Amino acid sequence: MSGMVQLATAGDVAEAEELQEMLRNAGIDSTIEQAPEDDAVNLLVPEAERETAQEVIEALTEPDDLIAEP
Repeated sequence: MSGMVQLATAGDVAEAEELQEMLRNAGIDSTIEQAPEDDAVNLLVPEAERETAQEVIEALTEPDDLIAEP
């Protein structure tokens, strides 16, 4: 079984939960965790689904919406 890998870093919990909901609707499990930066939140997905998850996020968001990619 593969581990979880960072997909993106959101500016806050609300943004991370929005991305998490997009992934959930696409059938991809994810989790969020506090990033080392003050208010930032990391979005983690299973390593085996990282590429698909990235495609889902890119398809459903504007390029400027994501704060950072790992």
